[in-house]
Amino acid sequence: MAQNYYAHEPKYNVAVDCIIFGFEEGKLQVLFQHRNIEPFNGELTPLGGFVQQDETLEDAAYRVLTERTGIEKLFLEQLEAFSEINRDPGGRVISVAFYALLNKADYDKSLMDQFNCKWLNIDNLPTLYFDHMKMLKKAVVRLQDKITYTPIAMKLLPEAFTLGQMQRLYEAILNESLDKRNFRKKVCDMPYFIKTDKIDKSGSRRGAAMYTFDYDKYNEQKLFHM
Repeated sequence: MAQNYYAHEPKYNVAVDCIIFGFEEGKLQVLFQHRNIEPFNGELTPLGGFVQQDETLEDAAYRVLTERTGIEKLFLEQLEAFSEINRDPGGRVISVAFYALLNKADYDKSLMDQFNCKWLNIDNLPTLYFDHMKMLKKAVVRLQDKITYTPIAMKLLPEAFTLGQMQRLYEAILNESLDKRNFRKKVCDMPYFIKTDKIDKSGSRRGAAMYTFDYDKYNEQKLFHM
């Protein structure tokens, strides 16, 4: 049994908060749940929990994600530690924030009721308690930066997608309009975007060509710039 050399040192709670992004109908969304404990019982909060004795931070974050979404493998990245002394009125809690990307088509919707979760558009959020709005804003900035040089935004799209869907996703994340011709030229100039023989006719009678992203080809070259 390991010696407890630090028994005289103060003890703190360590938590993880997961900012989970989704995309639907041209809107960037975030998954929240209603708290079932005090303080702020019933208020909306990002999905999170306390780190257990036998867990790393990443273990705890993945446990939270799997329990609340039903998906074992999501894109997940550590964001930042939040350690303001009075950040949580329930006690001294240091929280490490992560952000994750989820294709909503893969989400187990039965868990929405089980964990009292709901998706909200990022441009229509209520008051968030603790420092969760600060976490969310930092997660958005990180996402906005990373989509310009990595293909992580593809994690928010179905396996086959139209260029229009992809452009609306980038516009939703960046919160700005993009030139259609320039955007499509950039995409089509990259060899990892593969045009399929599928046609999406949900938007027009003529339909739009559907594409997939070739991760193997991307991993061989590791070059991506939007």
